[in-house]
Amino acid sequence: MTALMFLIGILLFVFGLLFSIAWHELGHFSTAKLFGVRVPQFMVGFGPTIFSRRRGETEYGVKAVPLGGYIRMIGMFPPGEDGAIRKRSTSPFRGMIEDARAAAFEELQPGDEKRLFYTRKPWQRVIVMFAGPAMNLILAVVIFLGVLMGFGISTQTTTVASVSECVIAQSEEPRDCRAGDTPAPAAEAGLRNGDQIVAFNGEPVDEWGPLQQSIRDTVGPATITVERDGERLDLHANLIENQVGKTDGAGGLVEGEFITAGFLGFSPASGIVRQDFPQAVDRMGDIMSTGVDAMVALPSKIPNLWHAITGKEERDQEGPMGVVGAARVGGEIFTLEIPASQQVATALFLVAGFNLSLFLFNMLPLLPLDGGHIAGALWESLRRHTARLTRRPDPGPFDVAKLMPLAYVVAGVFICFTLLVLAADIVSPVRLAG
Repeated sequence: MTALMFLIGILLFVFGLLFSIAWHELGHFSTAKLFGVRVPQFMVGFGPTIFSRRRGETEYGVKAVPLGGYIRMIGMFPPGEDGAIRKRSTSPFRGMIEDARAAAFEELQPGDEKRLFYTRKPWQRVIVMFAGPAMNLILAVVIFLGVLMGFGISTQTTTVASVSECVIAQSEEPRDCRAGDTPAPAAEAGLRNGDQIVAFNGEPVDEWGPLQQSIRDTVGPATITVERDGERLDLHANLIENQVGKTDGAGGLVEGEFITAGFLGFSPASGIVRQDFPQAVDRMGDIMSTGVDAMVALPSKIPNLWHAITGKEERDQEGPMGVVGAARVGGEIFTLEIPASQQVATALFLVAGFNLSLFLFNMLPLLPLDGGHIAGALWESLRRHTARLTRRPDPGPFDVAKLMPLAYVVAGVFICFTLLVLAADIVSPVRLAG
């Protein structure tokens, strides 16, 4: 049964992956058609074609390797300076440029002269290229909000899970209480497991974050109002200073970092809590901020991937993960001993995170990514506006094809990184537990 659930999880993730890719390409496709660009191909995946069918002027299909997708638009790059689509050259860099330019005019048909991508206004090209990543962002936002508000997530609550008997600095944990240790304020005040804290010093609380902050800001007498067996009780504690873990501002703790703050001495219980809209938006903002930070820190994670492959280090469980690793995690989700609703919610979170990564990755201003084409269109617009203001001749379209040698270098780096992550996912995979 476990193996079957693992397989189901993998298949569901693959379906979510393919849908996310198709959804991305739909953004490009729909806006390109809106602005009159001819699109001869709409493909999900790379490599050999598994299935395809032509509808109107476009061939739709699925390819064997689900690592991306593409639509092919006529006239992605302008002709050369002499107006020719292709020129002979023995230079390898010039050859790259000419090959890219020739590919942009494949399947050129009579009447396509007014349906070429490069002839669209810069703002239209920006919209076409941004529409793909934007679709991934929209899907990520919808899924995040749907899960947070509909399913709820595991959240620390104001209910007491356990009460400390004595005061122990968190840098010393875990250890048992010793003779001479100071009794914990919570134990002295009579706080019990299962108590729900509803107010702190007369201020109502219903979330762990604000309660935690109020406790840390308090040294000295405090009144804790709890619900116990259907009754409300006021408990009186004398909070003291103690060494506690530093928080990251998003409900988590910063590993290995501590601060001195007010201490009560209990652990909160976790529960599945549905978020209201403001809470969901706030939590989603934290997730996106974390995604941006992870993207910035990506180069620094490469050594760990290599060391994990060679066995010199343990795999960073918070490090980058490829499609194979994500599919494996997707399978593990459905083997966890948690309610089925939370299995589904966790799997949806995985797909949403994948879409957020697609958005951030594609917005990098580098060819061949969408962000590189956006940067080229913006640069062209700036050049033309500057020429207009200074009464100089229109410089014409910016020839993005001249950047193809750099694009091949970038693509090579991405391919190497993808292979490195793939090897790490196979040799030392990220796991949900243990």
